[in-house]
Amino acid sequence: MCANALTQARRVGNLVKHQTLKQIRLRRSAARASEAAFDELLDEHAAGHNEVFVHAGLGDVRDAFDTDPYRFLLGRLEERFESVVAPGFTDYFTVSGVYHKRFSRPKHGAFVRQFHEDADYRTDDAIKSFLVKGPYRFDDCVHRDTYHEAGCFARLASEGTLLVNVGTPWFTCSHLHYLEAKYDVPYVETRTHEGVVYRTPTEYERTEQTYETLTSPLYSWNKPKIMRRLRRADALDAYDLNGLNVYISRLDKVEAVLGAELREDPYYLVTL
Repeated sequence: MCANALTQARRVGNLVKHQTLKQIRLRRSAARASEAAFDELLDEHAAGHNEVFVHAGLGDVRDAFDTDPYRFLLGRLEERFESVVAPGFTDYFTVSGVYHKRFSRPKHGAFVRQFHEDADYRTDDAIKSFLVKGPYRFDDCVHRDTYHEAGCFARLASEGTLLVNVGTPWFTCSHLHYLEAKYDVPYVETRTHEGVVYRTPTEYERTEQTYETLTSPLYSWNKPKIMRRLRRADALDAYDLNGLNVYISRLDKVEAVLGAELREDPYYLVTL
């Protein structure tokens, strides 16, 4: 079997395995967990960090702590960090051509849709914006080229921003897209979409957004392999609080470990 055919076979095998494991993990739910234990985890990792980038699954947070999961989690984070950052992604800009910094609702997840209402600031990226509650800003970054070396993703990685997952079925990291672009993997391509960005209800301007995207929807990250590699390198801490998953890492460590793998094997993230 030629190398290309072997890579394709490994890619399809990974997709099947990944989707099966994802469904198994999604069916698993959290039970009542200790708030004190959760607070201890956050305290242990918060030292030295003013910002935190968060991915959350509110269903498991609700089941674990029997309270308003959004307010509970945001409150815990605000007690420990000056700024909370979360993805405000609006992939539908590629179809609508309209991005409103105030009213374009994030596409992915209940946490970010509620966080959108509380955020003080949003980046200008019409497809992969970040939402911020707190004083942190990306004003001097490149916004119209999502994965630019001077862009918003690159800034968080270079600063070693703390990444916290709470209630996600497994390690979730939007920066894997950034790494695929930075290390020029062969299964992504560059696209540019034109449209308008609204900064106020009536003030708008033309914009172009450049980003990298998959050449095929069959590509899927091999999360179990990625998690094992990061944990072996002490770049990911994983906790199970009676079924509530908590994953904590630093984005510079994620890049150091996975970037080295991508230099050796550009298909590392998407094969068995």
